Amino acid sequence: MTQTMSEHSETSKPERTDTLKSAGHVIVDSLVAHGIKRAHVVPGESFLDVLDGLHGSNIETIVCRHEGGATYMAEADGKMSQLPGIAMVTRGPGAANAHVGLHTAWQDSTPMILFVGLIPFAHRDREAFQEFDIKAWFGTGTKRVMVLDHAERASEIVAEAFFAAMSGRPGPVVIGLPEDVIRKQIDPTLHPRIPVATGGMTTTDSEALAEALAASTKPLFVTGGNDWTQEGADQFTAWLEEHHIPAAAEWRTQGTVPFDSPSYVGPIGYGRPRPTYDLFEETDLLVFVGTVPGDVITDGFLCRQDWNKKNFLVTIDSSLRGRSGPVSYQIVAKPDVFVRDLVKLQLPVKDEWRTWTARMRGEQESFAALPDPAPGDGLARMDTLMANLVPTLPADAMITLGAGEHTNWAHRYFPTRGYASMISARNGSMGYSVPSAIAASLAYPGRRIVTIAGDGEFLMNGQELATAAQYGATPLVIVMDNQEYGTIRTHQERHYPGRISGTQLKNPEFALMAQACGGFGVKVEHDQDIPAAVAAALKAIDENHVFALIHLVVKQRVRAY
Repeated sequence: MTQTMSEHSETSKPERTDTLKSAGHVIVDSLVAHGIKRAHVVPGESFLDVLDGLHGSNIETIVCRHEGGATYMAEADGKMSQLPGIAMVTRGPGAANAHVGLHTAWQDSTPMILFVGLIPFAHRDREAFQEFDIKAWFGTGTKRVMVLDHAERASEIVAEAFFAAMSGRPGPVVIGLPEDVIRKQIDPTLHPRIPVATGGMTTTDSEALAEALAASTKPLFVTGGNDWTQEGADQFTAWLEEHHIPAAAEWRTQGTVPFDSPSYVGPIGYGRPRPTYDLFEETDLLVFVGTVPGDVITDGFLCRQDWNKKNFLVTIDSSLRGRSGPVSYQIVAKPDVFVRDLVKLQLPVKDEWRTWTARMRGEQESFAALPDPAPGDGLARMDTLMANLVPTLPADAMITLGAGEHTNWAHRYFPTRGYASMISARNGSMGYSVPSAIAASLAYPGRRIVTIAGDGEFLMNGQELATAAQYGATPLVIVMDNQEYGTIRTHQERHYPGRISGTQLKNPEFALMAQACGGFGVKVEHDQDIPAAVAAALKAIDENHVFALIHLVVKQRVRAY
């Protein structure tokens, strides 16, 4: 095993000083020392001293309009970075609203730290204003819940939180900050960063994998998780292409192996195309890298359940949390160090691998081929929008997604060409699209960021467009308006045909809402108007440096495939 830290976190312990600082200010200093660039906050009087510490620091404070939006932005930051995303909220109601982002980080294995202001230490257990039990609320859905009861441990707790969020299977950590404790004056000496173990292939691991590949005629790698770097993804892709071995992507993690790589054969998850479903059963060797075969990949614990099948699991999580089906061999390693060792394997290229990969690649290319960009008559269609948008996208374009049937068009057509070029909520959480797009735009200014939201999902955090305008985020927001909660209606029609109940919506004018928030907005009801709307939205982003929203009114119950 090896131990290392990302290059972002290499530092030495600062010299001790006799000058005192408040614990809240020391927390901010610790975040700076760990390489944090921005924090997503909804302010509260319970953590004013931390807010005061952010004043004048080099951490950008993103003031959000709802705690759910703040934690979604932080979670998206954690997906795009080798460091945890940071969110800060207040006690009681603020903490309750933040829970949705924690659940996303937990199920998506995203490093994230949520700071929660708490009532004064002296008021505890007296049902003080907005009091709640932070460990009872968050203890089952986070990696750790810590409370700063001793001010002098402020920097130590931050270091421990980073370690917990990043070590093993990544995930969320919660830190409670009693408002009186964070005001206490303490020695500001910072706690050193704690190294995170990255694992690696042993000689035995390498021999086992090489033997399994040598015996295989139809191998398949599946990539996933949030623990890659672009360098590791590039090396992995080159190795796959050199050996003519195919790779599929875990649901909503496309891009680790580029969309146009001859080794990329499609996504595996809900709404998967039929070829990749068959591929999953047909392969004689599955190697999961950075993820495990959970219920989404296995279609609800149904496929790939035969324990005679050969599955290799490459994950730093020795508990294999979330696994479904057989395990032939586990390699305990983070993706990058596994790839470092994988490329050293000496393997001949088999003719069977060439044929197998070429067949599946051909099916993927056919599936992902763009429809005719020429608009038709009648209501607007997502096929037409994607056919007109995709050819305009630069190579480094990113897509962010929440939950719903509107995501199917992105899975099928969006050209993901790099790690984390698709940022999404794999726990199926609605309301993620707009906050994640803002986080991506702030992390990568000038980059083309696109998000596709359903009409139901959009109104869950659409108010964060005001945050986009405040901080200069410039995503393209596409709202697919089919006047219903489409995924639920699909299930409803399947199980209760002809009995539509609780799924229909009457929507506001989303384009006017975008304009009111300071961006560009256009409503499109007819297919013929799509090309001009796409061009106008992109022009507004590029020339006026504002976000843009296309309100696309489509027919109800349209499916991408």
